[in-house]
Amino acid sequence: MKKQITFLFLFLGVFAFSQITHPKASSFAKVEQEVGLSRIMIEYSRPATRGRTVFGELVPYGRIWRVGANESTKFSCTDELKILGNVLPKGTYALYAFPEEEEWEIVFHKNTSHWGDGRAAYNPEEDAFRIKVKPETSEDFQENFLIFFNSITHNSINMVWQWVNTKISIPIQVDTDSKMRREIELQLEENPTAQTYYEAARYLQEQGNDYEIALGYLDKAIELGGDTYYFHRVKSQVEATLGDYESAIQSAEKSLALAEKEEKDEFVRMNQKNIILWKTKLK
Repeated sequence: MKKQITFLFLFLGVFAFSQITHPKASSFAKVEQEVGLSRIMIEYSRPATRGRTVFGELVPYGRIWRVGANESTKFSCTDELKILGNVLPKGTYALYAFPEEEEWEIVFHKNTSHWGDGRAAYNPEEDAFRIKVKPETSEDFQENFLIFFNSITHNSINMVWQWVNTKISIPIQVDTDSKMRREIELQLEENPTAQTYYEAARYLQEQGNDYEIALGYLDKAIELGGDTYYFHRVKSQVEATLGDYESAIQSAEKSLALAEKEEKDEFVRMNQKNIILWKTKLK
């Protein structure tokens, strides 16, 4: 009897350690993207077409889809987002979709514990919200389901899903401007350096507003930090936007000379191009 028990344990031990780890048919992927001062991360699996008809067959119309394969697709954000008029608090959500030929319903779902789409366990009352998006037709064939980000600015980004020749684009907004202005105000109240003033000015210039304030910050940066090619480069751009092309040319010439000394060829070329352009504005 003792021999039989020993044999049984040996058999079970061999069985336990002889399991083969198979590669997944739909490989796991993670995409992470900064937008302004925020971060978005998506974890999902990428099913392949393999010659099959995807939408309408493999992914039936009118039924919930997990937006990928295997576990539910997870969407995480470090800050509050706005998606087609809906507020999404920071956190992690499951992404689901109800595809149709003419229009898709996209779901941001608060319960992330379901395997796949949850099926009978899925409860619409746990949705954060739903949005409707019209699918686009892409000329590029996508073999494996793909999620990526595009059209990135400080305050907005597009989340794009693409599979076969179908593309879904979801616009997302983030309030970077409010955070940046609070940060600028805080830093300028404490112990601002030349770089503090420069970075504040550059942000305002990139955002396309408050140019007079930006110009004052740049003057302060030059006063505290001396002449640099990048201080004068941004100052020339602000002056040109304000219509003061004469001052813009002078600042660009200073930036060009400083860039030449430091062998910053790209800035030399950019300044040369702007000087030519702005001189035409004076005529």
